[in-house]
Amino acid sequence: MARVNYAYQPEDETKAAKAMGYEMDISFKHAVEICRAIKGRKIQDAIRYLEDVVAMKKVVPFKKYKKKVAHKSSLEKWYAGRYPQKAAKHILKILKNLEANAEYKGLEVERLIIVHAQAKKGRVLKRYMPRAFGRATPRFKQLTTVEFIAEVR
Repeated sequence: MARVNYAYQPEDETKAAKAMGYEMDISFKHAVEICRAIKGRKIQDAIRYLEDVVAMKKVVPFKKYKKKVAHKSSLEKWYAGRYPQKAAKHILKILKNLEANAEYKGLEVERLIIVHAQAKKGRVLKRYMPRAFGRATPRFKQLTTVEFIAEVR
């Protein structure tokens, strides 16, 4: 029994592969932007793209969370972008898991396209840092769940 259900159900489970990273310590906003950039790509292309992001060769366009994000000249048709390396490393592991799940099911990995890529907010770890005069400052940590589904198209 899964702790979190997938938000998307494929029409034919035998022609689809799934993978989920549950409550990872990465930025939710970065995960959302990476999922948007990866959706619709083939698994191998997405893995190559994220490896380039980690190596700071390719930029992830920030389309939703773009306030105070610097412009990048290497982007086409958009202006704001970043290199979210930590989130890209974690999501890269999930994509490799997705590829392994597809191979285990006997699917042709070259033909699989990522049809569902979503980041969800997980639990919030609440911590407080004591300050002077009996006050405290919250130090909350937002965990993120990322899910991918690839289908043969």
